[in-house]
Amino acid sequence: MFLDEFHTPTGQRVRISAEQASRFAKRIAGDYNPIHNPDARRFCVPGDLLFALVLARFGLSQHMSFRFLNMVGDGTPLCFQELDDGRVRVCDEGGKSYLEVERSGATTRDETVVEAFTRCYVAFSGKNFPHYLKPLMEEKGVMFNPRRPLVIYDSMGFSLERLDALAPGLELARSSLEVTGKRGDALLEFRIAADGEQIGTGSKKLVVSGLCEYDPAAMDDIVAEFYRLKAAYETGA
Repeated sequence: MFLDEFHTPTGQRVRISAEQASRFAKRIAGDYNPIHNPDARRFCVPGDLLFALVLARFGLSQHMSFRFLNMVGDGTPLCFQELDDGRVRVCDEGGKSYLEVERSGATTRDETVVEAFTRCYVAFSGKNFPHYLKPLMEEKGVMFNPRRPLVIYDSMGFSLERLDALAPGLELARSSLEVTGKRGDALLEFRIAADGEQIGTGSKKLVVSGLCEYDPAAMDDIVAEFYRLKAAYETGA
């Protein structure tokens, strides 16, 4: 299974090391956010890796919504629980919740379908910055603190008309940024297509903290660093 190298089962729990999480972020999601680097002071496991593990364990349902409640640190033992009402919860040994999932409709556990959907969503989701967020921040005249950039994955959800797509694709439909003081709520709405027709829709919410006035030069530096990190990883430098 393609997720095997990105987590380690330990009895009834799962551990994700900083190295595994960072590898997933870069290799699968194309996400070079420094917060996913193993040596990051505020390191956290990518939310998209938790999303992928939920789909791998419980299948892909027609209607799913994900709420990310806390950030997962290096090696935290995680429990993936299916509750009596069908909801899924990811928590630690102390009961602290990191992710809650609601789902309804039909469900497929076809590994080919689940992996195809997981890969296409994660590849889309990994483009948060600079692809989607930079134009929104520039339009609103705000940006995150260049010294302490913080973008938090708040929630996402989708609805599918069918569950047999072997090569789905996601594309951005609309995007918006609502600014309240030093906080920005970004909403990314997307379409899901397969075989030349739309088969679903979804949306993703991000919270951008510590907003300040947009600085073109500072933003150019941040974007340049993103592409430097990307090139260094791809070339093995």
